Amino acid sequence: MQLLDWIVLAFYFILLLSIGLWAYSRVKNSADFYTAGGKLPWWLSGVSHHVSGYSGAVFVAYAGIAYTHGFTLYVWWAFTVAIATLLAAFYIAPRWAKLRKFANIQSPTEYLLTRYDLKTQQLIAWVGSIIKVFDTGGKLAAIALLLNVFSGTSITFGILLVGVVSLIYITIGGLWADVWNDFAQFIVQLLAGITMFVIIIINSEDGLMSVATVWDKLPEGNSDFFNDPYTITFAFTMLLINFFSYSGGTWNLATRFISSSSAKVAKKAGILSSILYLIWPLILLYPMFVAPMFLENLSDPTLSYGLMAKKFLPAGLLGLVLASMFANTLSMTSSDSNTISSVICRDILPNLFPKFRKLSQKKELRLARICTFCFTAITIIVGLNASSFGGIFGLIVTWFGALLGPISVPMILGLLPAFKKSGSSAAMASIIGGLLVFIILKLVEQKSLALEMGGPILASLVIFTLVGWLNKKPIPQKITELHLSLNKNPND
Repeated sequence: MQLLDWIVLAFYFILLLSIGLWAYSRVKNSADFYTAGGKLPWWLSGVSHHVSGYSGAVFVAYAGIAYTHGFTLYVWWAFTVAIATLLAAFYIAPRWAKLRKFANIQSPTEYLLTRYDLKTQQLIAWVGSIIKVFDTGGKLAAIALLLNVFSGTSITFGILLVGVVSLIYITIGGLWADVWNDFAQFIVQLLAGITMFVIIIINSEDGLMSVATVWDKLPEGNSDFFNDPYTITFAFTMLLINFFSYSGGTWNLATRFISSSSAKVAKKAGILSSILYLIWPLILLYPMFVAPMFLENLSDPTLSYGLMAKKFLPAGLLGLVLASMFANTLSMTSSDSNTISSVICRDILPNLFPKFRKLSQKKELRLARICTFCFTAITIIVGLNASSFGGIFGLIVTWFGALLGPISVPMILGLLPAFKKSGSSAAMASIIGGLLVFIILKLVEQKSLALEMGGPILASLVIFTLVGWLNKKPIPQKITELHLSLNKNPND
């Protein structure tokens, strides 16, 4: 990296911190800090939902998959996310917005106390918070690895840099800082992604026609929709996981819907995010797909995108691309910190310490900032020790993807009247059953990636549905009233 690249990167960090300081003046209470007062417009919520859905891991772990297996990455990742998010926009997103309006929730797990009971809420809150520590730590490690490739700085320095910047602006600005930084980050990402796309085409033998002709020149199987172990079964598994994740099982994404001003706005936000996932990754991932043509026989394919950027981009533009990678990571890690903090402050601490239920608005906001600070600090520590948990891919894809299902199934399906008979017993059984399947699959050697990823969520889904179907007890009045409030006035 040249001096100009460092200047571009420094300007980007200054922009982030400036937005955080601006947002500080808009945060008056915990509702502003966690849900932006329920005032997010559809376009801002939609862009934020999209940008918060992937991180610098795309340029590391996913870049490695694109190098070794090709176009299948788009099929099982971006395309399934687009379909899953579209389904969420129609059936799930409006219900999150209604929960904020009618139940006054600020965290995604807050409604579980009414839908199920205290023990179910606490189990989901605790397990989900712990899982997110590892997931977010892995994303910090991913961007640090890219900074190492670009500039030669140590992994430790990179994790501390991105972690501390994230810690500062999300702690002071809350969700307003988060969503506006998401918007700024998306603009940076567009500029950098299109620049990289155009330069790769210019340097290809067939110019613009290479978009159509390059696939025959790639390694065998890299132009296929499915390339073992990323089979059609794996793609359907990811579609299932992504539906529960992008509907709100990944809590920071639920927050984007919760913070929308109405159910109609939340639906439009989900549709926008879906369209972006369908189109934008085709441009963003293109340099990763064609990397084998320019960088043959890489010993570490996860470095392919960083090496492509270094090979083709002049000074200044290299810093812009690196800034876009930081943008991806910071948008997700900061929103994770904000949302997990809401779960800790609204659902975990009041149960442990009843005095937290009667805090003044000023003290509640102070507690929110302290929780956000502490969670971010812990994720930095995990990121520094990512190698102990199977590396970046292991933390983000295997651990998070496989563990997401057991806690997201009762969260998402609990919003739907079709599963009204599945109460707290079904929820607890599905969570415990899914986690047990995850442990068994980790202990037993097997070759199916689809089974490793999908086994826990399938187990949770079957148990949740079956226990509810066998339930002969009358449906509690509170659950009936909850579903009635979520079903009426679809545009509220």
